[in-house]
Amino acid sequence: MRVAIGSDHAGFTLKKEIAQALNRASVESQDFGCYNSEAADYPDAAIAVAKAVASGEFERGILVCATGIGMSIVANKVAGIRAALCHDTFSARCTRDHNDSNILCLGARVIGPGPALDIVKIWLETPFSNEARHCRRIEKIRQIEGT
Repeated sequence: MRVAIGSDHAGFTLKKEIAQALNRASVESQDFGCYNSEAADYPDAAIAVAKAVASGEFERGILVCATGIGMSIVANKVAGIRAALCHDTFSARCTRDHNDSNILCLGARVIGPGPALDIVKIWLETPFSNEARHCRRIEKIRQIEGT
């Protein structure tokens, strides 16, 4: 699996920890910025990661900002993206199982690295259920997007 990752300055440190955990788990990842803790605008990384996932170059994406809200708003502007803001493992599991989310958004000022790494692990390991009711709902999202 290939994972695109990105953050703003508020999410920079947590993003680095996530990237290291992905590396330890032999998950290929690419960092789409920011690259230090200097002020950075979250839309820049969010749109880069979302476009990389929507194009099929990466199977999934992970975005981190202060709350995860800004990243999820921006990423969900890109057709084909189902970005989910998760701060617990139950939501992470459900968003993969039910929504086939392809971008995980996290808030570095909301959760610490321990819970964040648990959420990432669950989110990466949980497959989409492919149940008819969930497929039908995702198809409705595609119709709304015009894709």
